[in-house]
Amino acid sequence: MTTTAPGIGMTVFNEPLKHRTAEDRRTVLRSIGESGIDHIHLGDHVSFRNGTGWDGLITATSMLHMQDLVPVHLGVYQPVLRHPVLVARELSTLTELAPGRLVLGVGVGGDDPAEVRMCGVNPKTRGRRMDEHLPILRALLHGERVTHDGEFFQLDDVFLTPTPDPEIPILIGGRSDKAIQRTGRLGDGWQGIWVSADRFAQTVEQVEQAGADAGRTDVPWRHQMIVWCGLGDDRVKVREVVAHEMHAIYGIDYERFEKWSPAGTPEDLAEFLAPYAERGCSDFSLIAHGGELEETIEHVAAVKRLLSGVTVA
Repeated sequence: MTTTAPGIGMTVFNEPLKHRTAEDRRTVLRSIGESGIDHIHLGDHVSFRNGTGWDGLITATSMLHMQDLVPVHLGVYQPVLRHPVLVARELSTLTELAPGRLVLGVGVGGDDPAEVRMCGVNPKTRGRRMDEHLPILRALLHGERVTHDGEFFQLDDVFLTPTPDPEIPILIGGRSDKAIQRTGRLGDGWQGIWVSADRFAQTVEQVEQAGADAGRTDVPWRHQMIVWCGLGDDRVKVREVVAHEMHAIYGIDYERFEKWSPAGTPEDLAEFLAPYAERGCSDFSLIAHGGELEETIEHVAAVKRLLSGVTVA
């Protein structure tokens, strides 16, 4: 057992920022770090269900530029929709400007197969693409010269400089057996969503065993949870808000995911999150809904303070 409390971050969407002045954007984003919150979390979609989307790396660059107090955690970014050489260059450029301030969470996506198809990718190939993409990406980020003749990518003596220093932690999402094995072989940790604390602990154990089986005995594992939640003083109101937001984005009824997507006060959220930390979750990213952005920042900071006495297994 360590004495480290779990990190707490919050998702910041473009929508509540786009009508603010540049100065106001910087002020509100800096207030996140000043409040004690540990990171800003962002997602990534090209065009999800109703055309909604935002490019994860462009948004991350913007958020890092507008404030310099906390890192950005990106997840889940979809590398299978991009070429690994271009992703490596984008990451190199971003981290040259903001070294050590990005955590990259990746996954195969697939909640909306149309999003994958519109990028010219067969959804059935997502897993194989990821298994081919990630070793290329990691090699390029380590400064290696890469020659590769695979099913999806062909490279002839490709290399890029500068390389990120320090290295970018790459977390991998997904609940399938293949995703778990992939995380153990290629990742620095697992990024979970919509699982119980017991399932989280089981998956972490499986990931680390897969890593050991692959000869990776020195990985400084960091495992995260992304948590949709309603957060505020009025439990009824925040439940209604998060239920609306989840249905608008995913087209699903909140009740199907309610046991993993709590709605309540900061005290309720801290109580919900504590068992995950006790089972090895080092960081939480809260996709919190319930009020104005400034109010949400205050509530997420309160969750951080309430969890300060909880230790990560």
